[in-house]
Amino acid sequence: MAELPQDFSALEAQITEQYPDLSRRLQQTARFLLDHPQEVAFSTVARLAEQAGVTPSTLIRFANSLGFKGFSDMQKLFRSRLVDELPNYSERIHAVRSATGETPSGSQLLWEFADANREMLEQLPGRTDPRQLESALDLLEGAEAVHLMGMRRTFPVASYLQYALNHVDKRCFLINALGGMHQEQARAIGPRDALLAVSFSPYASETREVAEQTRDKGVPVVAITDSTLSPLARVADVTLVVQEAEVKSFRGLTATLCLAQSMAIALGVRQDSAADKGSSPEAPASG
Repeated sequence: MAELPQDFSALEAQITEQYPDLSRRLQQTARFLLDHPQEVAFSTVARLAEQAGVTPSTLIRFANSLGFKGFSDMQKLFRSRLVDELPNYSERIHAVRSATGETPSGSQLLWEFADANREMLEQLPGRTDPRQLESALDLLEGAEAVHLMGMRRTFPVASYLQYALNHVDKRCFLINALGGMHQEQARAIGPRDALLAVSFSPYASETREVAEQTRDKGVPVVAITDSTLSPLARVADVTLVVQEAEVKSFRGLTATLCLAQSMAIALGVRQDSAADKGSSPEAPASG
């Protein structure tokens, strides 16, 4: 069985390859999907079926033929394409309105974002491997200093971690790439330190470079990312995968910040426990 496509480019290549072997109706579906990727990203199955001139079950059957469990799973790749190609928020808003014909109110958007983020938060503990989490904490606890990096959308996560780790007395440094100096800042990472890197698709090149540079030095790398196929996962000693909520192509950070806060407090608990053990009076000598 062919590997399930992980991004829009892979999906497009697979559809193109399988196109000659598809039935006439599925070929009609394939042409519509590839010709109207923006509409596919946001519209409902019923509306897309009407536009494509096929039945809703045909769209679902098409997604199944590519290995997807349902149409919504395939639709996520169309949405990811829009996020990657339209980084400007104004362009994304215009694309959503053009595709859906909607002009949502502020209150409606608040409810949609709150519901989506609530769902991801509820799933976060079950999706996080406790062994991986403890391994990540072991590496960070044992490091003389933790270097933190997250560019663009994930910068608030790295910045928050610097704030939180400072408050639990864990020595840390933020690689902020000010002046394009990310590689120079990364040279300060010592052999007994650790790097905690945060990056989501489309994966900031600066973060990837620093993670690879750190790995090559033999220094532990902990990654917080959105897939085990992420370029960060390939170089990290420990990878924590976080799935974020997405509403109309806008992805949140709620789950990632929750994980980051939990990790910072867990390190504080560990350090406090170690301090208690170190300050406890010696047991009286026997005899």
